[in-house]
Amino acid sequence: MEYEVQALNEQVERESRFVPDLQKAIQRVIVGQRYLIDRLLIGLLCDGHVLIEGVPGLAKTLSVSTLAKAIHTGFQRIQFTPDLLPADIVGTQVYDVRDHSFTAKKGPIFSNLILADEINRAPAKVQSALLECMQERQVTIGDTTYPLEFPFLVMATQNPIEQEGTYPLPEAQVDRFMMKLKITYPQRDEEKTIMERVTVDGLPDIEPVVEPSRLKRAQELIRGIYMDEKVKNYILDIIIATREPDRFKLPIKHLIAYGASPRATIFLAQTSKAHAFLRGRGYVTPEDVKAVSADVLRHRVIVTYEAEAEDLDSEAIIRQIFDAIEVP
Repeated sequence: MEYEVQALNEQVERESRFVPDLQKAIQRVIVGQRYLIDRLLIGLLCDGHVLIEGVPGLAKTLSVSTLAKAIHTGFQRIQFTPDLLPADIVGTQVYDVRDHSFTAKKGPIFSNLILADEINRAPAKVQSALLECMQERQVTIGDTTYPLEFPFLVMATQNPIEQEGTYPLPEAQVDRFMMKLKITYPQRDEEKTIMERVTVDGLPDIEPVVEPSRLKRAQELIRGIYMDEKVKNYILDIIIATREPDRFKLPIKHLIAYGASPRATIFLAQTSKAHAFLRGRGYVTPEDVKAVSADVLRHRVIVTYEAEAEDLDSEAIIRQIFDAIEVP
């Protein structure tokens, strides 16, 4: 077993050499936001989707478009508005009067990296149009189903400060996002660099540094990254503690309306492996689990009105759980 882990470690070290080049290419355009870039790469390597909450102007759109250029893939930005229709996203059938037949006109979802900007501005019918795309990686127009190309990543944004005219995301759709990120303002020195770079030099052109086929190989390798039984049990303890906190002597049952779903268990394991891959390791440590746990769980642990009355959100609950669970 030790030899197998060592061989896997060497293989991961070789296959992950493109990561620093990719990060460096993105950082030529994006100043700071290491956390956002890191999590976008994890989403890409896990074939998962990312929901981002942050105020306007934090380079969310620029980050995704820059990532698309760096990996030589397509990018589409969809602005969600109250009058948006499902056909505006997935496409529709167009009648051809010349031969009296219908042809499919594909929508902007037929790309690789999709930015669903202010996703909570559109009604539930439009939001549900993304469900098949995100889960099945396919789109049905009329009676024909079209597969989506690899890679396919939806990065949706929410504005936390302006809630008028917004529609809460259905729980079924929120659960399909692998991670929910919360990003904040840059540091003072970073903002000075942004000001100088944009107002003086302008944004540089980005050349592709990695092909999608390389990402495909990385995804297959990540699935085989070694995870010890103790780490697996650590993940299970964290998830079960969100559902049955009494089992771990946590007096927070009255604060949790719904715990994390089994999808959270899968995603926490996958993202932990991807986190290890980004650091050139062929094995998962408890620190990898801790690093990504809040991103995987913050939108899956639903708090009660009592918790809200005590000014406690899901992250506060998650912190209490981590403090109580023994680290292997």
